[in-house]
Amino acid sequence: MEDDQQQRPDSLLPYETWIAQALRHVVAQAIEHVAAAGLPGGHHFYLTFRTDHPGVQIPPRVAAQYPNEMTIVLQHQFWDLTFNRATQTIGVGLSFGGVPSRLVIPLDAVVEFADPHIRYGLRFQPADPAMTVPRTASPDSQPEGGEAPSGEDPGTAPGDAAAKGSEPAQVVSLDAFRRRSPQD
Repeated sequence: MEDDQQQRPDSLLPYETWIAQALRHVVAQAIEHVAAAGLPGGHHFYLTFRTDHPGVQIPPRVAAQYPNEMTIVLQHQFWDLTFNRATQTIGVGLSFGGVPSRLVIPLDAVVEFADPHIRYGLRFQPADPAMTVPRTASPDSQPEGGEAPSGEDPGTAPGDAAAKGSEPAQVVSLDAFRRRSPQD
C-alpha cells in the first residue's frame, strides 16, 4: 500500500516540452494544409498567441492594444496564409482598420489553437516571460492611432469581426471547444 502512495520521481527527460512541441506541430500541419487547400467545410481557426514573444511581428498600434496576448480568427477575411518550416513561423495577412497588414507569429508564441467546427482545441504553456524581447514591427505597419481594426469594435480581438461579418462583438470561451476526457 505504501508503494502506491509514493510519488513518481522527477524526470530527467523533458517529456512535457516534447509533447508541447509535437502538439504545436499539429497546429503547423493544419496551417500548412489550409494554406495549400483552403478551409474545408465549416472549419475555421482561433489562434491565440503571445504578442510579446520574441519574433512576433504585428502593427505597432495593434501591439499597443494587445500588449500580451491576442486571438485572431482565420475564417473569411485573411490572405497569404503560410507556415515557414525554416523559421517555424506562421504568416498571415489581415486587415486592421482597413489597413492590410502581414502578421508573423512564431510557432512557440502560440498558446491556444481551436477549430470550433469540430470542437477541437489545444492549449500550450506560454513562453517564459524572462525570455521575451521587444517585438519587431512588421514592414507594412502603420503608425499607432487611428480607427479600430476593420469592422470591429475597439474591444474586439482582431479577426473576430472578420469572421462574424457585421455581428456585434462576443466574448467566446475556448473551453467550449476543447474535447473533454471521459472522466469529465
